[in-house]
Amino acid sequence: MRPDEDAAPARRSEDSDTGEGSSVHVERTGRRILVAEDDPIILRQIEFNLQTNGYQVDTALTGVEAMRRLMTHRPDLLITDIMMPEMDGFELVAGLRRDEELADLPVIMLTAKTLDTDIAQGYNSGTDLYLTKPFNPAELLSFVKRILG
Repeated sequence: MRPDEDAAPARRSEDSDTGEGSSVHVERTGRRILVAEDDPIILRQIEFNLQTNGYQVDTALTGVEAMRRLMTHRPDLLITDIMMPEMDGFELVAGLRRDEELADLPVIMLTAKTLDTDIAQGYNSGTDLYLTKPFNPAELLSFVKRILG
């Protein structure tokens, strides 16, 4: 090997159907999670934390967008805020519980709504776990692992 050569060339993923190597590919073998959150900073924090721990993450900024994604590709878990434009988290969860294909989907509500009435409404709408903001990312990850096994 010449001194100007790298010991290990950069690898590009190849599309197995076409054989074209066009982009860098990060292998993700974990379970799929949809995160619905209207605050882009919080959304990216959750997304980063989950991806760093091997989960595949889809995101939605509104309840309507989240419902569209749920209808097209079922995730293994939904993490949703409550206060979102177009459709709030209560409506989102209640709607998926009425859907035969999505009724058993595990749901974590992650929200700034801390009143007992809000928590009760979250559980009554069908959420499996209700966490309040500010939240500890390690705690959220622990609950995700517990739910998904």
